[in-house]
Amino acid sequence: MRCGTKEKSAHDGNARRSSKRCDLKSVNKDKGAHDADAKRSSMRPDLKALNEMRRKKEILYPEKRFGNLPGVNVGHQFFSRCEMVAIGLHSHWLNGIDYIGKTGKKEYKGYTFPLAVAIVLSGQYEDDVDNSEEIVYTGQGGNDLLGNKRQIEDQKMIRGNLALKNNMEQSIPVRVVRGHKCVTSYSNKLYTYDGLYKVDKYWAAKGAAGYTVYKYRLKRLPGQPVLLTNQVYFSRGQWSKLSSELPGLVCKDICDGQENICIPATNIIDDPPFAPSGFTYTKSITVESGIKIPSSAPGCNCKGKCTNPRTCSCAKLNGSDFPYVSKNGGRLVEAMDVVFECGPNCLCGPECVNRTSQQGLKYKLEVYRTQYKGWAVRSMDYIPSGAPVCEYTGLLRKTKTLDAVSGNDYIFEIDCWQTMNGLGGRERRLRDVSLPSDHADKRDGKISERPDFCIDAGSSGNVARFINHSCEPNLFVQCVLSSHHDVKFARIVLFAADNIPALQELTYDYGYALDSVVGPDGKIKKLACFCGATGCRKRLY
Repeated sequence: MRCGTKEKSAHDGNARRSSKRCDLKSVNKDKGAHDADAKRSSMRPDLKALNEMRRKKEILYPEKRFGNLPGVNVGHQFFSRCEMVAIGLHSHWLNGIDYIGKTGKKEYKGYTFPLAVAIVLSGQYEDDVDNSEEIVYTGQGGNDLLGNKRQIEDQKMIRGNLALKNNMEQSIPVRVVRGHKCVTSYSNKLYTYDGLYKVDKYWAAKGAAGYTVYKYRLKRLPGQPVLLTNQVYFSRGQWSKLSSELPGLVCKDICDGQENICIPATNIIDDPPFAPSGFTYTKSITVESGIKIPSSAPGCNCKGKCTNPRTCSCAKLNGSDFPYVSKNGGRLVEAMDVVFECGPNCLCGPECVNRTSQQGLKYKLEVYRTQYKGWAVRSMDYIPSGAPVCEYTGLLRKTKTLDAVSGNDYIFEIDCWQTMNGLGGRERRLRDVSLPSDHADKRDGKISERPDFCIDAGSSGNVARFINHSCEPNLFVQCVLSSHHDVKFARIVLFAADNIPALQELTYDYGYALDSVVGPDGKIKKLACFCGATGCRKRLY
């Protein structure tokens, strides 16, 4: 806590292939295409999983509905259209327009059907135009099933096309999902939910191939989160080569080569723009004079990599199991009181999965300027749930020395022992670990609510010092022990609490209790919170 707290498939990218089949007059004419789809789907694990979810009735939102879906925020990303179907964001893995037909008349009285609920814009039609906040969307039907985007016949005002027209006439917005090519996705596509758009106008026109197409102009509704799709596309395809072209770049690398990945800083808020200053970057903990760090703990006897939790002594400290799985370079299975990693006296090598948090930065991070919260951090890469993002570094010092310090907002108290005992309103984690009994911080037979030690990143620290608070964070704090086993000096590592899309701000909960911070004058200090979360407490402390 901070100080003061008391599918890889050609089909997947073709948004509207099935619409052509819908226009055919007989099922027999469609049999060949249907058999081909069945053959492809039998080879795709995402389609198999989707079919199983449907069979077990486990689709999150099985009934089509208008507007945003609870829990699906602007910026959420999907690696396959099947993932969108699984939650109900878009209910078909091929069609570009998802709509409610005649079956919706019973539930939604007074509306003219069909009505569209969502569209996917993925470049399938040669007449599509995408200007982010405004779209010219080509209706469905009449395109070549071979996927070359060319029209081969006129479109008709039926089904999805009619639905979008009805949306315009009845002022009903639609969800918009954009797709881009993505080599890191198993479907070779990345889909981003970009929020609600209204159908502003429609018209019939001669398309680029000379056939009649229906076009729909959609405008993004105001008051929604900032649209990041174009930046996501940029980061996926070009970031590593064109980092010097990042908008508002004020520093190419704030760590000056200390990390294995450059960390640029951008500022498009201030005029003139300026870079982060007033601190020295350090990727590791430095120790204040007079503090004695515990000696290195005994290590395990595993060779190469630790694989057997029954024989690995480090695994036994973690409840006779390994806290990490090797997927994506190592991911924490669940948050724990404290994680015991392999250390300097272990015989395993640096690639051991039980050294996951010691392997440096794995994701392209960017420090950027915000309107109300100062500097912030986001990732140019998708970060999977359970992945380590960065360690909180700075000067290790005694907490009691902070009483004479004011105006330092970069203090992180090492309160692992207090958290493990649920003191001061701290939330306990249920996973048991094996801690030596002599590491308890006791005074008069009681455990102190205030930790003895903290990390001060005011004058020296790493990228973690710029990560902001959120009342609904996407990172969580994990205490890690590796070189020794004393929780009073535990390393503080930030892990992904959920799958984090590219360009989403990284945040964690600072853990302040309201009315817990008292100023030098003895009065309670209050600070407004600008995290923007739905459940924001409105105050940081």
